Amino acid sequence: MTRTIVLFLCTGNSARSQMAEAFLRRLGRDEFEVHSAGLEPAGINPLTIQVMDEIGYDLEGHRSKSVGEYLGKIAARYVIFVCDQAEKSCPRIWPNVMQTLCWPFDDPAACNGTDEEKLQKFREVRNEIEKTVKEWLQAKHNQ
Repeated sequence: MTRTIVLFLCTGNSARSQMAEAFLRRLGRDEFEVHSAGLEPAGINPLTIQVMDEIGYDLEGHRSKSVGEYLGKIAARYVIFVCDQAEKSCPRIWPNVMQTLCWPFDDPAACNGTDEEKLQKFREVRNEIEKTVKEWLQAKHNQ
């Protein structure tokens, strides 16, 4: 069975796109080959690792990657932007793409506040991403 390639794009590939990649890898089982990348890879935010670990997702082996690692090198069927900035700045043409989607989540790394407030923002965004991935999978299976 050929797996559908999905690429999640974000600005830094440090939080939102990493979370989305992890969720779709697990929830999509063997149906998808999932990647994530950023316009300006910034390394994975430690709070991303922490909040994903809290719900049983080990990001061991994940790394922050540049969109250049994938552009023209993979035949992504879906390119999903998880931030507005990436959608505005990324190339508009992707070979073989069936659909581009925009799921604009808040950037949890941009949260100002106490350590607890920042952690809460990461959890909030994590939960929104998980919900959106589940809804997308459900909609695909109902087609």
